[in-house]
Amino acid sequence: MMIPGSPPAGPVKLLTAKNARALDAEASSSWGLNPFALVEAAGRSCAATLRHASPGFFQGPAPRILVLAGSGNNAADAMVMLRVLLMQGVGNAASHGVILKRLPKDEEHSPQSEALRSLSKLGVPVFTWKDLKEPQHFLGHGDIIIDGIAGTGLAGPLGGTAASMVQTLNALTGAEGTLRPPRRPLVVSIDLPSGNFDFWEQTMPILKADLSLAIEPVKAALYNPPARPYGGRIVQVGGIFPQALINAFEGEELLTWEEARYRIPPIKPDAYKHQRGVVEIHAGAPGSTGAARIAAAGAQAAGAGLVRLIADASIYPILADSAGGVMVVPAGTEDSVVYTPGKETRFYPDALLLGPGWGKTPDRTMLFHRALVREWEGIPLILDAEAIYLAKDGVFHGNAILTPHPGECAALAGVSIETVLAHPGPLLRKLAQEKQAVILFKGHVLFIACQDGRFGVVDGMVPVLAAGGTGDLLAGFCAAIAARMKRSAHFDGYACALAAATLLIETGRSIGNRFIDPVDLAEKAAAIAGAAWLSSVCNPACSTGLGG
Repeated sequence: MMIPGSPPAGPVKLLTAKNARALDAEASSSWGLNPFALVEAAGRSCAATLRHASPGFFQGPAPRILVLAGSGNNAADAMVMLRVLLMQGVGNAASHGVILKRLPKDEEHSPQSEALRSLSKLGVPVFTWKDLKEPQHFLGHGDIIIDGIAGTGLAGPLGGTAASMVQTLNALTGAEGTLRPPRRPLVVSIDLPSGNFDFWEQTMPILKADLSLAIEPVKAALYNPPARPYGGRIVQVGGIFPQALINAFEGEELLTWEEARYRIPPIKPDAYKHQRGVVEIHAGAPGSTGAARIAAAGAQAAGAGLVRLIADASIYPILADSAGGVMVVPAGTEDSVVYTPGKETRFYPDALLLGPGWGKTPDRTMLFHRALVREWEGIPLILDAEAIYLAKDGVFHGNAILTPHPGECAALAGVSIETVLAHPGPLLRKLAQEKQAVILFKGHVLFIACQDGRFGVVDGMVPVLAAGGTGDLLAGFCAAIAARMKRSAHFDGYACALAAATLLIETGRSIGNRFIDPVDLAEKAAAIAGAAWLSSVCNPACSTGLGG
């Protein structure tokens, strides 16, 4: 979610905690932004963002705000937040509270000690964790709890008092917690939930936040798949660091549909169907005709001009009976083979999609190798489901997109699913380079690794998409976008995969809280994609662009 008034310039950059610490040092040494100035800016921006992101807490009776504070600048950010909100008239000082991991020394002069001193002068009660006889009971009377226990300086698992603070709050608010809404407090983490860091593992303590105020540059650890649910709703907070300083550091791209859509050229008003791209799909088997139908619907929804579905003879009648605008062709017939060396026809494919619901019969290997030749000749190749397993020993030529889920990715890389999910970034980068292909990794967070080193992240957390068929729909999106890019003589597998992934997530979010068949999901996607790639060039007076 973006807060109005502070949008990022282009995609949001994700940095490792190590690079974030280097950025902090550079801000101080070269830009004159010392830690005190940065903490003040961060605390003020976080306070404004919290009010914007959760307005209900600031309407009616003032919320009781409690700060859990460690000993670093993250704690200082949290205390400045409280001071700003208090000065803005949110409650009175005595109603709030600060719970410290430890008291700073009298001679200490740091952002944390100065922020604490100002709160004490204002009359905010201050406690240490060991002072609280019943910490869970005390925390249970808070309306908003700001997590400032640990930040990007963390280099290993939380321990001691910090771990106790995290575990106590989780016990209060988690799935087995003693409190339920509306009594349950809103847990707000600054930057990232305490306990999360670049090498966090699932056995390590981590705070479960409802809202993470992600200070730009946003930290990549927030989107690590096992850690992502602990971040809750992630809201970006800008205006602390100069954009030029952020741009000086390398990082991954965090993208949304609103940014990724512009990487794909719109459809011209005078376009005809072949200019929108011809997609050829090899999919389906007895018992999985739905996958073929959904993949074809996805290709249509993302704007393909012509979709040809090559189906086994045993399922051809089933698919042909409800094909709509999709051309269904029986496999093994003369009509199913439209490309021969030196000869092209009007059905010559601009992109090939293999695999949805395909099965693992011996003839699939022959079809895969035939498609690999076409990929070498420059035709974009999308591999999904069973076709991904055929790619285990294959190397491509920069024109392929593979769309594995965790199990398929594990088989492709020859590792366990747990290894894939723990820290997918390095593994996906390696796979993309080895395969010379784009890897679009599917899950509650989506990752796109390109053979040229580009790496994108698409936040998911859309449970309506956790259903059979949405992967087939995504593959169809990829094929349609790839075909149109090929027609424009500029196929970029990375941009194609990003657009397809963000289109899927945007579509899922547009559904709201209801279950839906992926075939119906395609209709919703068609409206979103059409608004992006048709409405910008079409009006009632423009050409219809009908083809013969």
